[in-house]
Amino acid sequence: MSDARLAQATPVARGPGGPATITRRLAPLALLAVAALLIPAGAAAQVTYQKLDNGLTVIVRENPVAPVVAVVLLVKMGTRWEQPATAGISNFVHAVMVKGTAKRGGSELAEAVAALGGKISATGEVDDSELRATALARFWRELLGLTAELALEPTLAPGEVATERDWLQSRIQKRRDNAPSRAFDEFFAALYGAHPYAIPVLGTAESLARVDHAQVVAAYRAGYRPERMILSVSGQVSAPEVLAEARRRFGGLARGGGGAEPAIPSPVSAGRRVEIEMPAQQAQILVGGLAPAMSHPDHAAVKVLSTILGGGMAGRLFAELRDKRGLAYAAASYYDPVREPGALVLYLGTAPENAARAEEALLREVERIRREPVDAEELSRAKGYLLGRYAMDRRTNERQAWYLAFYELQGQGRNFPERYRRAVEAVTPADVQRVARQVLGTVTTLVLRPK
Repeated sequence: MSDARLAQATPVARGPGGPATITRRLAPLALLAVAALLIPAGAAAQVTYQKLDNGLTVIVRENPVAPVVAVVLLVKMGTRWEQPATAGISNFVHAVMVKGTAKRGGSELAEAVAALGGKISATGEVDDSELRATALARFWRELLGLTAELALEPTLAPGEVATERDWLQSRIQKRRDNAPSRAFDEFFAALYGAHPYAIPVLGTAESLARVDHAQVVAAYRAGYRPERMILSVSGQVSAPEVLAEARRRFGGLARGGGGAEPAIPSPVSAGRRVEIEMPAQQAQILVGGLAPAMSHPDHAAVKVLSTILGGGMAGRLFAELRDKRGLAYAAASYYDPVREPGALVLYLGTAPENAARAEEALLREVERIRREPVDAEELSRAKGYLLGRYAMDRRTNERQAWYLAFYELQGQGRNFPERYRRAVEAVTPADVQRVARQVLGTVTTLVLRPK
């Protein structure tokens, strides 16, 4: 078996609230085999945290029910730490990493993980980069070893740089040729301005053209330092055994030294309206504004606001603009939690002849949510939908391992799921109206029209 690249896809949003398609996120760069990891709801699990002497944090979630295991390694290395000149370098590093280690090539790595009944993947993202691996629980030790091998001993061969650059540039072009993907990229660029979140995760053709082998190695070494890494394991395992093995595999990694965080300009809502044209069958309309970071007290209220507007078929955009008025083929709302200011994005895909009316109707829905308090029934329905999807999204070992690592990396504390649930339940109609006025007071609009 050879290591298989995934074509660019529309992946799921990563944070609280459950999966929701959004074109900003990337699918993993390598998916070497597949395993299902469904866990019965309510399964008892014990979570243990330990920080190794070198600064690496290890989290182990003991789940006695499902005979599977998931390993997630998150690294503070992503778009947030990039500049336009280095755009896409984090993702580029991971494209090269999966091509082989000091002990085996990519094909051999694929065969090794397939023999465990599992998969392994690597990708660069917005606030972090990640390695994910899953397998049958009885092979947890071997799986952790393969994860450590990929993280600590990648070959990063000079000959792979040009090959991966060509592949990544083809993905960039593919994304530019895809109307929804390009619309989201253009929207974030307009919304965030000089902030790194304006940069596409894949980078640009110009930035990738400048990347050489030395830059790939330097970026890898700057990111893969123990104090910047969170290792999370969830499954039918023993915490003491996993901690001992993690210490053996990762404990020898030396600290990289504390470097100052880069100064990042704060984005400012400019209220721009951008219109672009490209060959396409549908018009794409995006309206949104800067939203609180995940750590902000209003995070839960904005999640509820997003759900009221675009949470499934009961959301206002779907019910009013698609079902009742036939102004859109697709209607949704997105609010992805990130470390810096986030974005609440309202999205419509519509026929070209309906674009003007759809945009006008969307802006009326924005004004309505700002002007009129939601009623108790609609608020209760949105909360139920939001928390239900959040619970469903955390039913697998893979997602549990990812959430535990993500919350730790974001500094959200170990009781975040319960705090988040309580915060959502406490949201009032006045809270929804207040955050709607703040987040959607000055909106950025992106309209992509077919030419």
